[in-house]
Amino acid sequence: MQTFEKHHIVEQEDLDHLNHVNNVRYVQWVQDIAEAHWKSKASEDIQESFFWVLMKHTIEYKNEAILGDVLKMVTYVKKSEGVTSIRMVEIYDENTNKLLATSETTWCFMNVSSKRPARIPKEIVDLFN
Repeated sequence: MQTFEKHHIVEQEDLDHLNHVNNVRYVQWVQDIAEAHWKSKASEDIQESFFWVLMKHTIEYKNEAILGDVLKMVTYVKKSEGVTSIRMVEIYDENTNKLLATSETTWCFMNVSSKRPARIPKEIVDLFN
């Protein structure tokens, strides 16, 4: 299993009225790192022919993050079969290595031309293993 990482320093606009990171922000980060991982691995030709849509999203919040925290986001593809792929994201406080949140998201692989689900080819599965 191949992992991909991004880092983020918590900024004021990431916070909610309780002065910790807003839950909606975590969801955005999960989507952002999935997209960044896809773009880092898939060729331009593949990206022009296929895209992903979110089907199911589960997130578990474990600990809070506050202003100035340095976050390490790690993602990997847990499983791909048929037209779906399950992607995991783990978000850590980089300074303490404390797990802040985990996410499991099911994505559907789509053909750009037909706008219909497409079977994930082995070449794409292999990019993320």
